Order: sequence, then C-alpha cells, then structure tokens
Amino acid sequence: MIFRMQETKKHRLPVLAIDLGGTKIIAAIISNEGQVIAREYHLTLADEGVQPVINKIFSAVDHLLSLRNIGSSQLDSISIAAAGAINLEEGLITSSPNLPGWHDVPLRDIIEEKYGVKTFLINDANAAALGEHCFGAGKGVNNLIYLTVSTGIGGGIIINGELYSGSQGSAGEIGHMTIDTNGPRCNCGNIGCWEMLASGTAVAKEAIRRIRQGEESSLTEMVEGKIENITAEKVSKAAERGDSLALEVILKTATYLGVGLVNLVNIFNPEMIIIGGGMSKMGDLLLNPARQVVKERAFQISAQAVRIVPAQLGDDGGVLGAAAFAFQ
Repeated sequence: MIFRMQETKKHRLPVLAIDLGGTKIIAAIISNEGQVIAREYHLTLADEGVQPVINKIFSAVDHLLSLRNIGSSQLDSISIAAAGAINLEEGLITSSPNLPGWHDVPLRDIIEEKYGVKTFLINDANAAALGEHCFGAGKGVNNLIYLTVSTGIGGGIIINGELYSGSQGSAGEIGHMTIDTNGPRCNCGNIGCWEMLASGTAVAKEAIRRIRQGEESSLTEMVEGKIENITAEKVSKAAERGDSLALEVILKTATYLGVGLVNLVNIFNPEMIIIGGGMSKMGDLLLNPARQVVKERAFQISAQAVRIVPAQLGDDGGVLGAAAFAFQ
C-alpha cells in the first residue's frame, strides 16, 4: 500500500491532528502549509485502560477547539497518529505494546462519530516519517527511513517520495525485527527485538542492572539512591559529565542501534535515515558510534550513500505528519 503526496490547496480548512503515544497525547490544529496554529499536551496514563485514554483524547480536542473558539465543522478533518499496529482500511488500532489493552479498537470511527468530521488513522512513526518528508529533515529526499527511538522503536518508510505502508498498512514496525535470538523478551511477545536493545527503555534497564550488581556511578546520587528512577535522560546527563558507566551503557546501546541500521541500509539502500524520538536528543553521543557500525558492517555502496541525521520537527513530527496524511 503506497500513499502519494499531493499538493494541498491554500483555501483548505485546517486539520486537527492528534499524536497518541504511550507517554503523552499531543493535539494540534495544523494549517495546510504545515503551521502549528495551536497545540495541547496531556499525559496518556495508558495503564488506566482504553476508555480513560479515549476520554483524555476527547478532553484534548474539546479544549483545543474551545481555546481557538471554533467548532468541529470548521475543520477539514481530524487525523490521528497512534502508537502500534494499524489497520488503515478498518481504522483500527489492532495492537500496541505501549498502549495496554488496545486490541482492535475502532478509534477512527469513535472520533468521527463523536465530532462528525472525516477522521483518519495512521501509525505514529509513519506519520512522523511523512512529517519529516514534507516539512523537516527529509524534505526533497525521495528515499528515506524515519526511525523514532524513545520508549520503544518505530519506523516509517518513504520510497520514491511515497509512504510505503505494506499490504495491510502495518509496514514499518522495524523496532520488532529480531537482533538477538537470545535477548530479552519484548512487550510484543517476541525475543530480542531491536527496541529491547536500543531504546530508551533498554538504556535505563542496563544502567539499573549494572548498578544493582554493585558498579559505581554518579547516577546513584542523581536519583538519591532510588535506582528504579533512573531514566535514559538521566543516563545521558551523567554521560555528558563523564560518568564511565553511563558512557559504556550508551555505547552498548549505540552499537545495537547501529546493527539494526545496517539491516535497514542493506535492505532499502536509502538516501537518508532520520533519527527522532527522545533518544535522538543525545545527538552524536549516540549517533556517531551507530554511524561507525554502519560504516564497518553495511555494504560499502549503500553505507556511502546514506546520511544518518537527527529529526528536525521534534515533538511536532507526529501531528504534522498526521496532518500531511489527511491533506493528501
């Protein structure tokens, strides 16, 4: 399934875009030229269950419309970028490792019925790929892969300037390719998935494991002895200050990240791989070792052709991509 990007008409009404992730919900009103007119943030609190999260989406949309003093009839459409496997034809979130209990949830129809506006549903990483392709680091690049590295790992694939979504709309679940057949069990049920070895979750778990085994680190003082409170962000800060354990943890994670990138480079031969998500904020501390692995392990012709760069759109990538999807 391939989606072609089309020119949008300047007189079109704005899209209300929603980025539904395992940690936060971002709702924004987006003009057809990619301008964020207004935005709203809510914590997802996904462990509370499906309906409470849907209620938070309603609350975010209602507050955003009230803030701009507009009705849903003044929207072109509503477009949702959601974490997990998506059935585009049916408008279902079929499953989501980061949204517990979400199995075959007809979120598109629920939102459309609530607000009486044409509604679209797309995977969040696919949306971010579209966002970066239309408005960010990948503008003008015809063959690219977008990678979001945060709590988990997701991806989106642009081939010949078009979003590739597979036969059922679920292509791009690259975080769940197997990297280590003897690795840790993933939330998806598989063993040794890429996101279990190279995500922010993996960074935190590895640092906690090593400290609990008796290794010393400034992280212990940073979290006031509450080791379970260590996050990837804290590991990054400790590494910037020269903490040896934190630096080693990030290097290990970057190596696993590079191994996965080698697979993508060899399979797709992209012009560009864009790294987004919270882990991308580590910058060259994470990306340089990963780039080195690609240089050493990928086919030379493909390794020389690809640029591995950080995303430009930050937290707005998902909503901008969801809007681009609706504007097609």
